[in-house]
Amino acid sequence: MVFTFYEVCWFFFLYSFMGWCGEVCLAAVYKRKFINRGFVSSPFCPIYGTGAVAFTVFLPELKGNLFFLFLGGVILASFIEFVTGALLEKVFHRKWWDYSDIRFNFEGYICLRYSALWGVFAVLLIYFVNPFLASLLSLFPHFLGVILLWGLIVLLVMDTVGTALAVLGMQKRMGQLSQWTEGMVQLSGILENAITRRVARRMEKAFPALDVGSLGQQARGGEKAEVFAQGCSFYKLACLFFIGAFLGDITETIFCLATTGRLMSRSSVVYGPFSIVWGLGCTLLTAVLYRIKNKSDSYIFAVGTFLGGAYEYVCSVFTELVFGAVFWDYSGFRFNLGGRINLLYCFFWGIAAVVWMKVLYPKLSGWIERLPIKQGKLLCNVMMVFMAFNCLISAMALARYEERQTGYGEGQVSGWEEFLDSHFDDGRMERIYPNAKIVK
Repeated sequence: MVFTFYEVCWFFFLYSFMGWCGEVCLAAVYKRKFINRGFVSSPFCPIYGTGAVAFTVFLPELKGNLFFLFLGGVILASFIEFVTGALLEKVFHRKWWDYSDIRFNFEGYICLRYSALWGVFAVLLIYFVNPFLASLLSLFPHFLGVILLWGLIVLLVMDTVGTALAVLGMQKRMGQLSQWTEGMVQLSGILENAITRRVARRMEKAFPALDVGSLGQQARGGEKAEVFAQGCSFYKLACLFFIGAFLGDITETIFCLATTGRLMSRSSVVYGPFSIVWGLGCTLLTAVLYRIKNKSDSYIFAVGTFLGGAYEYVCSVFTELVFGAVFWDYSGFRFNLGGRINLLYCFFWGIAAVVWMKVLYPKLSGWIERLPIKQGKLLCNVMMVFMAFNCLISAMALARYEERQTGYGEGQVSGWEEFLDSHFDDGRMERIYPNAKIVK
């Protein structure tokens, strides 16, 4: 069953609300009192809505196999929960939840018990809950539904921004801001005093692991080092994105040449040898694995295998939905999941994680930090503008290529379409994307 964008948006808010209700009820059972367990003040837990939408978008094709659907729910939910927890800790310097006291947990972000529960939810959602909610939405006037939906979006955005800035305002007073957040606190002045105190009190009750009362009591210590992209900062990750995109493209090209005897393009964009999947993968792995970079090789391998598989699966579905094309298909491999990932290449992700964190990252990090601060920032900004333009042109060229292949591009064409047809004809697109398959 295919759902419209309107329905998916409603699913997000409905599941966010149901998740909030579940969290509040669970807290009431254990604490014997009402506690708002959401990050925001409104009655929503967006992580539940995000997980439900991810299940709705990425898992329907697994509906025919109950075990794979359950496994897909476990992997996808664990991936979302882990990344969300790690990013929240990166920004706010505290864990918002901690499963360290539960067996079979990973860094306190995820644990087997709740991941398995997410898998059960995925099965129920795909088979029963989503169709039921869609039938209920069909009874509601569409025009009124759109108005309410926009109202909820505005409310949630304002609530999220307000809560985040209030927390950052607390960190500012405590001297605990990082390179990621210093610029944002300029906006937090309007949220000082009453709102900030209210948020702090609510956070203390809702997230004991966060320990808001002690936010920032440990001083950062010392002056800022005059080093470009120190630690796991934004500019460090930006540099690693470009390096990873380039090295990933070259590595895949050599691998294909060695295994198939064919020299073919593995680039994601029309200008330059850059693989966006590898670039984002390196950035994600670095941001997530940075705190465990000193762990054993086997530990990093296991985490890299899991994260890499989940990441590649999400990328495969996303590119198919957005561009209408399948860029890789592992249906011919054993132990594959919907042709999008397979166990062998997941192991490659694990090996790549070990090599990256133990060998390449320390060297690349040292080289990046040797760049002069002013020139380094200028170079990164120029490269980001170039890559944004590159991705935009590539997306337009792919969309136009799809139109030509499906017959939608016939008839009168605009100036942009003429430009794309002349500069990115079928021959050039097939050389850049030799494995792309147009799908409905």
